[in-house]
Amino acid sequence: MTINAIINQLEANKLIFKGLLLPKSEEVYIWRPDTKKWCLLEVACHLLDEECEDFKARIKYIFEKPDYEMPSINPEAWVVERDYMSKDYNKVVNAFLQERQKSVVWLREQLNANWEQSIVHPKLGIMSAKLFLSNWLAHDYLHMRQILSLQYKFLNTNSAHDLNYAGNW
Repeated sequence: MTINAIINQLEANKLIFKGLLLPKSEEVYIWRPDTKKWCLLEVACHLLDEECEDFKARIKYIFEKPDYEMPSINPEAWVVERDYMSKDYNKVVNAFLQERQKSVVWLREQLNANWEQSIVHPKLGIMSAKLFLSNWLAHDYLHMRQILSLQYKFLNTNSAHDLNYAGNW
């Protein structure tokens, strides 16, 4: 995919996320299929933090400081460290959607940047700005799948009806 095509899809995904995440009742957004799985509130908080501190920040770092080691992040630990469960779901989702719009604007300003510019990741080796951009889009798709799975499982668990007529999940 071209840089522009990926940016266009990231922008389109904003509307998809909005449709998947809003509106939701508290019963839905704090529900989890088991104690080891994230609920929608945690997913939304993760998406916001990733939007601000991962993909865009890392691409910017590659463009501005390619000769320096990239700071490490730990998104899995943020769930507890940042107390995601205490956050206001609607505020988090709306903040994520606003950040996505800011990201798209910033990305469009970078269209003529050197997307092959790379950095050496301490664990993953050489990583280009385009590789991070492609993974940003893949990250969207993974969380869309996760959100759909949560919503299906919530419906299946809380419905008094057999859902087999809908087809195989």
